[in-house]
Amino acid sequence: MGEWDLRRLRVLRAVDECGTVTAAAERLHLSPSAVSQQISALARQVGAPMLEPYGRRVRLTPAARLVLRHAAVVFGQLERAEAELAGYLHGEAGEVRVGAFATAITGLLVPAVARLREAAPRLTVRVVEAEADEAVRLLAAGDVDLALSLAVGPVGLGPGFVETALLSDPLDVALPPGHPLAGTPGLRLADLAAEPWIYGAAGPWREITAAACAQAGFTPERAHTAADWTAILAMVAAGLGVALVPRLASAGRGGAAVVRALPADLPTRRVVAAVRSGTERTPPLRRVLAELTAVAELTAVAKTLQSD
Repeated sequence: MGEWDLRRLRVLRAVDECGTVTAAAERLHLSPSAVSQQISALARQVGAPMLEPYGRRVRLTPAARLVLRHAAVVFGQLERAEAELAGYLHGEAGEVRVGAFATAITGLLVPAVARLREAAPRLTVRVVEAEADEAVRLLAAGDVDLALSLAVGPVGLGPGFVETALLSDPLDVALPPGHPLAGTPGLRLADLAAEPWIYGAAGPWREITAAACAQAGFTPERAHTAADWTAILAMVAAGLGVALVPRLASAGRGGAAVVRALPADLPTRRVVAAVRSGTERTPPLRRVLAELTAVAELTAVAKTLQSD
């Protein structure tokens, strides 16, 4: 029978609803002859008449009603597609897969998703927990659409990515309870140069710790290797060493460890959101980025008040 012409099906529906060719033509802003031509063309395609006289009006034949019954399903699906597309184009619908390290999930992503569930409930965010460097690899492979990672050095994540700076997360130092320097006013990072340190063996966090200590004039002696913040703080609390801890990680779970700010040194880690080049203008991604940025700004204000 060839391909279906949606215009002919819409004309048939209008004739059914209006009852006359003239009324259908007025609704569709067509001439009566144009409506008749569309109905005749549809009848030829189907191989059966579409209309029959019914007093001064016309009505659909059984063949036309069969066609229109199936067309109604098509029209309904198209209307749903149009509504969904409109939501997508406004960043209110769709799906965004986000790869993020644990503290970014807790401190940034979860609050952003909560805001989105209120403002854009048809926009789905799927979370994949991954270390900062692994999140970037997932992004490069196309397994996630957005990565929350850490910027190490001035170069950034490299070509192929578009980055949005979200947050400069202050690095505090965690000390064992009763440590001689735990209550020292004006504590400096250099004061801890001789201490045993706890940090990861590889990845951005090792580089960030080493860079912060190098800026303070020393190379930290890694006595213990750990990456989980709960484990690191537990080890510090047990007196096994000291550690730099991002404020996003230490907030609310310092436990027995003494967490001190370092206002004279101001070490920080830079949290960034990255997408693949060419996707940065995708409406759902832009909406998620906007919410992450808003949460990051609120977090930064809270950290400023906390340090004050």
